[in-house]
Amino acid sequence: MAQDQATPSGPDLTQGIPIADLADGKLVGRVGDQEVLLVRQGAEIFAVGARCTHYQGPLAEGLLVEGTVRCPWHHACFDLRTGEALRAPALSPLPCWSVERQGDRVFVRGQREAPAPSAPSGKLPKRIVIVGGGAAGFAAAEMLRRRGYGGGIVMVSGDSAAPVDRPNLSKDYLSGNAPEEWVPLRPDGFYAESKIELRLNTNVASIEPGKHEIVTEGGERIPYDKLLLATGADPVRLPIPGADLPHVHALRSLADSRAIIEAAKTARQAVVIGASFIGLEVAASLRTRGLAVHVVAPEPRPMERILGPQMGDFIRALHEEHGVVFHLQDTVTAIERGGVTLKSGGRLETDLVVAGVGVRPRLTLAEKAGLATDRGVTVNPYLETSAPDIYAAGDIARWPDPHSGEMIRVEHWVVALRQGQTAALNMLGHRERYAAVPFFWSQHYDVSINYVGRAETWDELLVEGDIAARDCMFLFKRAGRVLAAASIFRDLRSLQIELAMECGEPIGGAG
Repeated sequence: MAQDQATPSGPDLTQGIPIADLADGKLVGRVGDQEVLLVRQGAEIFAVGARCTHYQGPLAEGLLVEGTVRCPWHHACFDLRTGEALRAPALSPLPCWSVERQGDRVFVRGQREAPAPSAPSGKLPKRIVIVGGGAAGFAAAEMLRRRGYGGGIVMVSGDSAAPVDRPNLSKDYLSGNAPEEWVPLRPDGFYAESKIELRLNTNVASIEPGKHEIVTEGGERIPYDKLLLATGADPVRLPIPGADLPHVHALRSLADSRAIIEAAKTARQAVVIGASFIGLEVAASLRTRGLAVHVVAPEPRPMERILGPQMGDFIRALHEEHGVVFHLQDTVTAIERGGVTLKSGGRLETDLVVAGVGVRPRLTLAEKAGLATDRGVTVNPYLETSAPDIYAAGDIARWPDPHSGEMIRVEHWVVALRQGQTAALNMLGHRERYAAVPFFWSQHYDVSINYVGRAETWDELLVEGDIAARDCMFLFKRAGRVLAAASIFRDLRSLQIELAMECGEPIGGAG
């Protein structure tokens, strides 16, 4: 999460620098107390904030691509001319400064005001309704206003809290390294100021496509011209005795994370059921809080199905270095107030249980409305469902992926944000295909794993670098083609591979 930055160093750009200092294309300097990235692309020179507006990633270590800069940490992308955050997970723009060239020197002058959004043209919907208060729903509402849409926006959410930065719920916030004020995606006043009607604690009972209405559980009918279905997913509930006991938790919402934090204040030992990304991030966070942590999972290695055996062994060793105890190739068969029973016959004492065994997309509304579904809500490249004027995005959407040629559904935060943004543009009359390469990251103590692409199966796994030294890239290949790449501290290489996937270019590597 964003952290306070030290006093910026580097040259005072208001005093000018030789243009030769930009031979490598990028230079970090300062303007007053602000850190500024100076970029030269061809004959143009840009001056923008040097830190990503998502988690303050160093943009000087990122990738320049045709008038944009991409963040090395979580692959946000910014327009160098306007500062606009073109790709999630960043949502806020970069500050921009005027640049003046005098002979062989470059000077950075005053900060420029962000351009006001221009109203979209053409016939526009009078009211857009968004069902869901997660990543996709928020990103859609924010993009609609960013692009100057002046019609009504109603966001209906069953959650008790306004949209939050969900990855933080299992990472820094849960570990105690981020205050709660960092968790909301926008301050409370944002929705009223932006004229977004946010209805919390409101569940939708049905959608009536023929009438262009949704019906809440309270019986209220809300008409729409365009509808975005972004209902997300629910945690899988354990079908075992004791799964409903008060000390057993899942993690999906801010309320869930708060409940685990409160329980951790008095708990001494926790059992995490499942060695998924969420499960192990929870394990790391609870270890940071000083609890003894045991992880129970049926697979022989953590996350082997997604990351392969070498990375699985590394992740297990990393957690064991921090005191986590694994019980692999085992399952919990029952939960009692003081412990859990294992299928192997053992028993673990515990006063806190967290289940991280996956999620299921919320498809009930779509199915009842007669929308086409196939292990998700089926959408076309523009995220349109089978019903006129209804779009779907996020965890529920199954879309035609141009990179694999398959219909896929992905449960990643960044994917949901980007799909919400694309759906918003298309509801305003654009015809923008959703073609972003899937991306996610996972944090384990001081190690971050970045993953681009998608490889459910592979027949070859190539390793660049040294995993033990925490400096490596894994390439997942099928039939000679790289489908996905996982990396530890090879951020620029990860960005380069993502770009190659976007462009359909071959990816070289080890072997």
